[in-house]
Amino acid sequence: MTNALETKQLVKKFGGVVAIDRFSVQIRKGEITGIIGPNGSGKTTFINVLTGISAMDGGRVVIGDQQEKGGIKAWEVFELGIARTFQNIRLFEQMSVQDNVLIAMTKRSPLAALFERHRDIHETLVKEVLTRVGLYDKRRALAKELSYGQRKLLEIARALATSADMILFDEPFAGLFPEMVRVVSDILKELRAGEKTVVLIEHDMAIIRELCDRIIVMDAGQLLAEGMPKQVLTNPAVIEAYLGV
Repeated sequence: MTNALETKQLVKKFGGVVAIDRFSVQIRKGEITGIIGPNGSGKTTFINVLTGISAMDGGRVVIGDQQEKGGIKAWEVFELGIARTFQNIRLFEQMSVQDNVLIAMTKRSPLAALFERHRDIHETLVKEVLTRVGLYDKRRALAKELSYGQRKLLEIARALATSADMILFDEPFAGLFPEMVRVVSDILKELRAGEKTVVLIEHDMAIIRELCDRIIVMDAGQLLAEGMPKQVLTNPAVIEAYLGV
């Protein structure tokens, strides 16, 4: 199985606190990999390092089978074929739903992206992406006018619009009604069917069992366990550290 991404002895510190501690994992191409662990275990910090929001303090990241990097810059993420969503939703509140998507699909500045909004190729992609998440009828609404669940769907739409090969989802199911949970689940399954690579941070073990091909368990910034869901979720160390049994 080909790796989409690999980390080697990754380290991230905040002052005297080691948030990521010599963390070495492989993310397989075309699979859904779940990342679980207690609150404060380093899951979101790991995603932040992979997307250039936080600079690593040690180790290496290998993208595919060629690009080995001592750090990923935020401006490189688009070119590396990586996209993400945020646990705390980040949208352009005063812009329309469709303009939020338009900005995500270009490497240009937000202003330049908006000047291109009438190009047929962009309009087609906006319609496709917003229809996929059930927001096309809301395309002219301001982002701030959406419900919490719709806002999460818009952030997912923005990630899809980048056409990235790997998408990192940070708790996309949190706070969603059951019907929206199904929409997001179906999107993740479609991404895998399309040979995209998905990394999913999630606390709901039923969702993890349903969606994930493999699971990585973090504890105190370190790798506690990894493997197939059935194997990992019955691991006594995982049960003690994460499930609280």
